Amino acid sequence: MRVTDFLRALGVGALASVLAAPLSAQTGSFPSRPITLVVPFAAGGGSDVMARVIAEPLSKRLGQPVVIENKPGANASIGAEFVAKSAPDGHVWLHTTPGPHITNPFLMAKMPYDPAQLTPVARLGVFTHVLAVSPSLPARSVAELVAYAKANPGKLSFASAGVASGSHLAGEHFKQLTGIDAVHVPYKGTGAAIQDLIGGNVQMTIDTLAALGPSIKAGRLRVLAVGYSARDASIPDVPTLAETFPGFDSSPMNYLSIRTGTPKAIAERINREINAVLGDAAIRDKLRGMGVTATPSSADEIARQVESERVRWGAIITKSGLKPQ
Repeated sequence: MRVTDFLRALGVGALASVLAAPLSAQTGSFPSRPITLVVPFAAGGGSDVMARVIAEPLSKRLGQPVVIENKPGANASIGAEFVAKSAPDGHVWLHTTPGPHITNPFLMAKMPYDPAQLTPVARLGVFTHVLAVSPSLPARSVAELVAYAKANPGKLSFASAGVASGSHLAGEHFKQLTGIDAVHVPYKGTGAAIQDLIGGNVQMTIDTLAALGPSIKAGRLRVLAVGYSARDASIPDVPTLAETFPGFDSSPMNYLSIRTGTPKAIAERINREINAVLGDAAIRDKLRGMGVTATPSSADEIARQVESERVRWGAIITKSGLKPQ
């Protein structure tokens, strides 16, 4: 699918096809069977754990089991395709990050699904990104890191969990805003990147606090800044990158999408139940302990945010020189 077609198809148009259905639509007794919550990543990862935190309280509220189904692969495209081709009846949900709607259209030459067939319906939360460096690096602040990089062009390297991963795009975002020259070193997953970072084989990374937190607490990595738009309550003295470089925000947003064409009453019910669960103090605390900030929203809000993020990350990807594969 061409990006131009995607632009015309997503945005408000996709949401409208969900919300414009008459209230009198024959929705039946929703939900009439278990909900399948598709996580397009392997079990045990951040999004998977987050989905399991909200699944149980959602099951109680809906009166039907919410069953997690992991469908990893192809930058979340396998899971996205499954939901995009499901029946538009609200019983199959996609727990997603920026890939399916926001970045995949710029990174994939041929997509196995049409993004317009997925409609964002509820925002879930944000995994806080942090910029961390190897203790062997002399920099103890973002300003010192930038100064070091400019004084040593081409000698600074940044690790990522793989080409086109969130940590890779975050590093490209950092390079563009700071004007530094840093070499990208992709790994097969965050774990391998962290080990080389601790060992000093690479100098910096921008990844989730959930993944980097244990190494930071143990003193094996040094945290310089938060990559989210606000400081994190668990490390309140650590500044945000945006405080030095306005506009920086790389923290991956998690949100819920459903098959476009799902009746309005069902879409509204899903949004309402998600927001109720995220409003529970115990759930919010549990998510906060994982490095996640719960961010409930209306369906309109998440649709607008997905579109604005698509524009923002599209520009970053284009400027980075990454080509669709």
